[in-house]
Parts: sequence; structure tokens; C-alpha cells
Amino acid sequence: MKLYFSPGACSLSPHIVLREAGFDFTLEKVNLRNRQTASGVDYTTINPKGYVPALDLGNGEVLTEGPAIVQYLADQAPQSHLAPPCGTLERARVQEWLNFIGTELHKNFSPLFNPAASDDTKEAARANLTRRLTIAAQALESRPYLIGENFSVADAYLFTVLSWAGLVGVDLSPWPALRTYQERVGARPSVQAALEAEGLKR
Repeated sequence: MKLYFSPGACSLSPHIVLREAGFDFTLEKVNLRNRQTASGVDYTTINPKGYVPALDLGNGEVLTEGPAIVQYLADQAPQSHLAPPCGTLERARVQEWLNFIGTELHKNFSPLFNPAASDDTKEAARANLTRRLTIAAQALESRPYLIGENFSVADAYLFTVLSWAGLVGVDLSPWPALRTYQERVGARPSVQAALEAEGLKR
């Protein structure tokens, strides 16, 4: 398998999951500005959407969209316990978190990276983030990971999104549970290895 990624982007989530599950894979960096891969290929010929992540499964199939990729990977490696079995309430809880992170957190961070976004748009995004981060923090006050004692694919995604806070001036100090969570997840060997591979390890 090959993961197309951009350092620190949402592709970090499936990168972490690939390492957590012990898959054999390669990485190819994508320049999102000119949509060129490190090997000089037009990335839109791989993923017409033009953004990361994309996972080349090695059989002629390419899977896109982070939440879909991480669930697929978890199901291919059930021994990793990165997602509960399909059809269970626990699996629905993971999907619930993946959707919340994608639509309520990820998408509200996006305007803060966009220099063309108006001040009003950015202010609205920050207000939304304040409300949504409070929800995530409340869940993590009583458990180490989003769905309980076990790290899941949802945690890989939340860690990735929270890592953007410092880049856009979102202060996480009002939510000690989130800061502790970031430290806990960030200490995992798979996360350390992914950060190092992407040139992000401090």
C-alpha cells in the first residue's frame, strides 16, 4: 500500500493508523499547492479531488477520505482493535466521533488556514471551535480515549486535528483534558514514528 500525504495534514490520521496496525506501506509526499507528488506525478490523476489523503491499495484501487480509509484499515487488521466490529453500537460510536471531528472540528479549522477567509468567517469558525472543543474535552475528562480505554481510529483523527491548534492561534489551555490527551496520544510509538517520518517531530 502507498499513502499519499502532506506533512501534518489530515493524512496524518491514516498514517498513524497504518503504523498502529503494523501494515507494510510506503509514503509519497504531495505538494498541495501545485498538486504534484514527490515523484513528479500529477496528483489529480491519482485522486481527482486534489487533496490528501489517498491510499493506493496496490490492486488498482485507490481509497480516499480519511474516515473511510481508517475504518477500512481497522477492518483489515481486526487484531489491532482500532475499531469495534461493524454492526455494534461501539462501532457506531466510533463513526459518530469520526463524523463529529470531520464536520465540526476539521471544517472549522479550515478557514483559519485560508488567507482569503474574511475576519468574520474566521471569528465564526473560532466561536464554533470553542463550543465543539468543549464537547470533546468533556468526553475525555472521564476516559483516556474517545470511546473508552482503547485507542481507536477516531483518536488518530482527533489528535491530528488538535495538532493544528498552535499553528492557527487556537489556545487549548481552557481544556486541560485536551492538552493531557494530546500528550498521551503523542507519546504512542506509532504517533512518534509518523511524526518523524513526516518531518514533524520536535
